[in-house]
Amino acid sequence: MKMTSAERMNLMRFVCSFVWTDLKVAQQERDLVMRIAGRLGLTEPESKQVAQWLQIPPNVEEVDPTGVPAAHRKLFLQAAELAIKADGRVVPAERDSLALFRSLLGGDATS
Repeated sequence: MKMTSAERMNLMRFVCSFVWTDLKVAQQERDLVMRIAGRLGLTEPESKQVAQWLQIPPNVEEVDPTGVPAAHRKLFLQAAELAIKADGRVVPAERDSLALFRSLLGGDATS
């Protein structure tokens, strides 16, 4: 799927916000985030921004599920699921955040 720079960064913002759900970022989560960044072909400045989000979570006001284009909802949901499972455990807050995210994305996200 072809994505603009803004769309790629929006996806990475969501992924980073999900790895912060349990208030700590495990090495497995960092590795996953950077693999996703590599697969998306992020530029060096974009990758640096993602690395910063792994140090300090993205601003919550910039993470708005209602702004995810319908064409990208499934991808965003899959990435969020990978993010919460990356460290080998899913805590209730992560499960709840994923359920809310899925709900806010609507029915198109799961098809």
